[in-house]
Amino acid sequence: MPDARMTTEYYFQLDQFAHREIFSDCACVWDALSRLPAYFKEHLTPGIQGTVSPDAWVGDQVYIAPGAVVEPGAMVKGPAVIGPHSVIRHGALLREYCLIGAHCVVGHTSEVKNSILLDGSCAAHFNYVGDSILGNNVNLGAGAKLSNVKNDRGPVQVSIAGTRYHTGLTKFGAIIGDGAQLGCNTVTSPGSLIGPGSHIYANTVVRGAIPARSIVKLRQTIEVAPFD
Repeated sequence: MPDARMTTEYYFQLDQFAHREIFSDCACVWDALSRLPAYFKEHLTPGIQGTVSPDAWVGDQVYIAPGAVVEPGAMVKGPAVIGPHSVIRHGALLREYCLIGAHCVVGHTSEVKNSILLDGSCAAHFNYVGDSILGNNVNLGAGAKLSNVKNDRGPVQVSIAGTRYHTGLTKFGAIIGDGAQLGCNTVTSPGSLIGPGSHIYANTVVRGAIPARSIVKLRQTIEVAPFD
């Protein structure tokens, strides 16, 4: 049996998520990421029911739900699903296999690739979300980056309570539980697990597993001195 902090139920409430099927019978929560290509192949029906600026670029394997908005200068390459009332802002880039829930924001100069955003999640300013899952109402502060590849390009492992687990993935960013908040310029190392309700201070580098409802604090020493 996997550690509880490896399971979908630990991180997310899925009752209202339209695409909860992708998590069905996942032994580990990150298994949903490798299912994205097959899920899109089976379930994607391209079409634009929302509002797309004529100055945006949208590929032919994209579904945009009613109430969703794609602003000028955005690029949605696809395959992708953009849920109801979500906003893809100016300068955003959605690459392959982006599953975006309802009332989400992908903002200016933010890039998303092979990832799932549950309802109400925001990557609103200068973010990178690669091979990651954001829970309901997660917020990434400006400049937060979810790194998805190790420097040696080797397999990504996750570390929980001193035990390392193989994910079977060479590209894997972070799992961020419902309601977690990442401060500006946070960087998560590949294979990071952040429990629901946790808060990460700005400018922090995160690795390993952060328990639910934790505060990760970065302490700095600042010296203010006069100059001649």
